[in-house]
Amino acid sequence: MANFIVCKLRCEYKDNPIGIDVLRPRFSWQIHSHARDVMQSAYQIQVSENDPHFQQVIWDTGQVQSDQSVHVVYEGPPLKSCTRYFYRVRAWNQEGQMSEWSEIALFEMGLLRADEWRAKWITPQFETDQTQVCPLLRNTFTIEGPVETARVYVTSLGLYELELNGERVGDWVLTPGWTSYNKRLQYQTYDVTHYLREGANAIGVILGNGWYKGELGWEGARNIYGNQRAVLLQMHIKYADGRNQTVVSDETWSSQTGPILMSEIYHGEIYDARLERSGWSTAEYDDSDWYGVTVLSREKDMLTAQENMPTRIVEEIKPVRLIYTPAGEKVLDMGQNMVGWIRFKVTAPAGTEIVLKHAEVLDRDGNLYTGNLRRAKQTIRYICKGKGEEWYQPHFTYQGFRYVQIEGVPGDVKLDDFIGCVIHSDLEPTGRFECSNELVNQLQHNILWGQKGNFVDIPTDCPQRDERLGWTGDVQIFIRTAAFNMNIAPFFTKWLRDLKADQFSSGGVPSVIPNIFSEDSKILSSSSAWADAAVICPWTIYLCYGDRRLLEEQYDSMKAWVEYMRSQGDNEYLYNTGSHYGDWLGLDAKENSYKGATDEDYIATAFYAYSTRLLAKAARVLCKHNDVEEYQTLYKNIVEHFRREFVTPNGRLSVPTQTAHVLALWFDLVDETHRKHIARKLAKYIEDNDYHLSTGFVGTPYLCHALSQNGYNDLAYRLLLQTDYPSWLYQVTKGATTMWEHWDSIKVDGSFWSDDMNSFNHYAYGAVGEWLYRVVAGIDTDEEQPGYKHILICPKPEPALKYVKASLQTLYGEVASHWEIVDGQHMEVFVRIPANTIATVVLPHATLSVLREGDRPLEQADGIHYFEQVNEGVRMELGSGTYRFNYPLCDKVSN
Repeated sequence: MANFIVCKLRCEYKDNPIGIDVLRPRFSWQIHSHARDVMQSAYQIQVSENDPHFQQVIWDTGQVQSDQSVHVVYEGPPLKSCTRYFYRVRAWNQEGQMSEWSEIALFEMGLLRADEWRAKWITPQFETDQTQVCPLLRNTFTIEGPVETARVYVTSLGLYELELNGERVGDWVLTPGWTSYNKRLQYQTYDVTHYLREGANAIGVILGNGWYKGELGWEGARNIYGNQRAVLLQMHIKYADGRNQTVVSDETWSSQTGPILMSEIYHGEIYDARLERSGWSTAEYDDSDWYGVTVLSREKDMLTAQENMPTRIVEEIKPVRLIYTPAGEKVLDMGQNMVGWIRFKVTAPAGTEIVLKHAEVLDRDGNLYTGNLRRAKQTIRYICKGKGEEWYQPHFTYQGFRYVQIEGVPGDVKLDDFIGCVIHSDLEPTGRFECSNELVNQLQHNILWGQKGNFVDIPTDCPQRDERLGWTGDVQIFIRTAAFNMNIAPFFTKWLRDLKADQFSSGGVPSVIPNIFSEDSKILSSSSAWADAAVICPWTIYLCYGDRRLLEEQYDSMKAWVEYMRSQGDNEYLYNTGSHYGDWLGLDAKENSYKGATDEDYIATAFYAYSTRLLAKAARVLCKHNDVEEYQTLYKNIVEHFRREFVTPNGRLSVPTQTAHVLALWFDLVDETHRKHIARKLAKYIEDNDYHLSTGFVGTPYLCHALSQNGYNDLAYRLLLQTDYPSWLYQVTKGATTMWEHWDSIKVDGSFWSDDMNSFNHYAYGAVGEWLYRVVAGIDTDEEQPGYKHILICPKPEPALKYVKASLQTLYGEVASHWEIVDGQHMEVFVRIPANTIATVVLPHATLSVLREGDRPLEQADGIHYFEQVNEGVRMELGSGTYRFNYPLCDKVSN
């Protein structure tokens, strides 16, 4: 019997997905074993059609000699719409032992062609540009006999909720999500078999404005994508006797107003429970006084199956206290800046209005602060029907908040009557970071909660004010941190497809995706460090997940952006034209400016070089040999012109800022002979600033990396651990539970930075999380074998921290790196490597002569392929397994 098993089967990153439209889906699996040094030498996949017993196998790979266990492409017969497939995997190890078959997994195809949609787009007859009431649409149908399976394929213009026979279908919220609607619109698939009953049935849909028709942006624009909400729905029913039935949205449906009088993403919801239509989605309901519907003439070729993981209520939290503010407000403190809404219960007379106003912080007097919401109202109004205990939660809106002002509740406000529903895209948690400093642990908490709150179907900048847009700059600087915290591959697959869809014909890239601004609007397009998301994000997903397909899919978009930069101005090797956001919110900015002091042309050319370098790497991965040569040459020329323009013959940068020196070092833009001088100058700038940073959005993500990489790891730690302004931990000492937009969103005296742009949930500066994982804990991947097939573990400890524990769930399994300085004398290092991978591990400041694994010398330990003494310590190659190393420390770390 083999000492390993095949488990955790995934199809397109998902567990047993239904309603996918990937014609050649990819399979991944993990190998688990308690033994060390386990590698896969071969695999076998079997796929059957509607047959969990595999009597009707349609694709059998046979024994394939390969160690590939992620992204194995289906190569069988063409897959059919609305068909379920089962698959299983077994594997052989390097010794030729064969595993048992894995547990059976499945995937199910959705509607693969636009012409398979028999449903029609329908909208209520009373729908107008200005209609705010959320309409109800319904129809009835008859089930004649036992049902084997039933699926609903549904999408909407606007947001929808689906009901069948009086029950809410599924637990997804804010469907169908936000895409570049006129080019791409997701539909969702629901298994509704158990909702149906023999005889009369009814189906109902509630529609909301959402991002499609509602207000978007700080200028109050509406109807950006269209002015009529509509639904498209198709139900496929298969009877036990083989008959099929289809129920579709068409002109036979009815529509009526409901209790939701207004629901807007920014502003909240008004719900009058007295207007509820009890039983409206049941067959028994009398809809004789309802309006009809109008069929819209609208194409279906932009439809795509759900790509991202759904948005759900992922967790629930209880308020921690009730505050009576100096202004006389009753305010709930949720104890955490969160995103979602409040579910509450109330018993009150009919017509009683309950009002919930949401805010992130209290002002220095202790009153609710809403100034930073700008035009966003974030207010819920619920009007009671007066029939005993009533429960309510919003439908087509969400709020960013920690504090909730409560008005209208009769009698005492009881904490148990309120529940915080935390919503975000339901991404698999993958990373964990902990250390000996509790403030840093809270920082990691804040980074994670910033990601939760802003990964609501798209990566937003903030979740509370009248913005909540997919700013490309914020995304590209945070994406690697995000990939440590969660499995973001499906999330960014969807978002990058929208980036590609919204990219301008010139190759320029909008600043927000999905884009709601024109190319010539006053909102900058094609800004350096923002538009570079077109290149940086696909490359990062490739690095972290080995996703070659997405890289190939985005390659033309990547190339178009580089060519756009190349075409600007009169020198194809410098990007020195146009307007840019610069080092946004840098502390060295001039008075009344958001842009830091670092020269915009310097930043633009630096990112031009970086994106071109990544494009050349992508071309090599994709075997585009001509492009490899062209873009490697272009990169070299950009660097040469960058040096002529911005580096003196003596190796000094002409731009005297921290950010300029960070970019020069991290992007490898300076000659090696000048690197030490520039690193020393960066350190000097920090020392002269009383050991504090002055960087903004552009420089901060790479600051600690540049220091650690160039001999100033202790200084990087010192920046991390500063607790006064400006620093990461300053926010923590001020009670932050998410990341702030500004280093001083709350000033030392308790006042606020400003009202106009002051988010308390803004993940950008959380990009330091990447450094915590990659450098402090030392977990990284080799870009030659990406996705953690070849793992790199090289922690860089400093005595300022006594221990660090980090882990990452990769597609292969868990990678872990723990280190601890014991009694200031010894180092203990714990490493876990998943099966079917190898790792290069560098144990810092270790000496071969005294190094041991467990209680054994290295040469006696299983799984260690080789080891050698190097300048940094001891380098070794490990096979899979769990290892513990211990050794005495040299003075460098122990003092």
